[in-house]
Amino acid sequence: MKIIGIGNALTDLMTQIESDDVLNNLNLPKGSMQLVDATMSQRASDVTRHFKRSLASGGSAANTIHGLARLGLETGFIGKVGKDDLGEFFEKDMISSGIRTHLIHSETPSGLALALVSPDGERTFATYLGAACELEDTDIDADVLKEYDILHIEGYLLQNYKLISHSIKTAKELGLRVSLDLASYNVVEQHRDFLNEMIDLYADIIFANEEESKALTGLEPEESAAYLSKRVDIAAVKTGPGGSFVAMNGELIKVPTQKITPVDTTGAGDLYAAGFLYALSKGKNAYECGRTGSMIASEVITHIGAKIPAGKWENLVQLSK
Repeated sequence: MKIIGIGNALTDLMTQIESDDVLNNLNLPKGSMQLVDATMSQRASDVTRHFKRSLASGGSAANTIHGLARLGLETGFIGKVGKDDLGEFFEKDMISSGIRTHLIHSETPSGLALALVSPDGERTFATYLGAACELEDTDIDADVLKEYDILHIEGYLLQNYKLISHSIKTAKELGLRVSLDLASYNVVEQHRDFLNEMIDLYADIIFANEEESKALTGLEPEESAAYLSKRVDIAAVKTGPGGSFVAMNGELIKVPTQKITPVDTTGAGDLYAAGFLYALSKGKNAYECGRTGSMIASEVITHIGAKIPAGKWENLVQLSK
């Protein structure tokens, strides 16, 4: 099975802050993803420059595709970057992981996601989309999509209704299954009506955490998974340390997760989706899909950033079989 992602091509600048006072000073609600302009992005970067930081290719769908590639699936990614060092870094980082990149290049600077990691592991994003948000419906090539079996798309693209509707409609017409990650509770709240329409028309698989699912349905996690399963083939609602609820093939089950003290929760949901989709591609049942998702997510939260170190993947691949 081959899986392609469409999303914001961003480079993550992971920054470990010493206290949440930094978030308050920057007026960034803890745990949220806030879109900022170039000026605010630079200010936030300058204010946190003295903290420990690191770079990695990022963006929700890109993180999921990276995980799938490391697990051994054939993958691709569509996004837009600038003709600059960050854009070059993003592309090289994806290619080195075995991902086929279908990137469009822009004169606008590449997108940067400043991820501020609190001492408790919670992360808050100040995201400058830059070239990433210039991805248009006309950039989506049906000849590229038809080489794949599943399209995984991130809710962060909801700032462009034409792009997201064209992408998933084209994928469905080509016979792909559509996997949608809801991305962030504040994004869901802003675009609930359109999102509901897209889910009912085109989505086959939904990933959401408890805040996102509640923003969409108004229900608690288990009830939300049950409700969504009436609208899509597969619904997975994640509850962090509480595990996840998976509705699939007419059953709704709770999948526990191991108790871990998180270092950084960045990428947990993205890597859960990677593990889940990998297990799904191997014909696994609801419990095994949720378990594999939780296992991969549990590993990423023990590291800073949305990437699992290369040396850890061999063992994860064995455990995922």
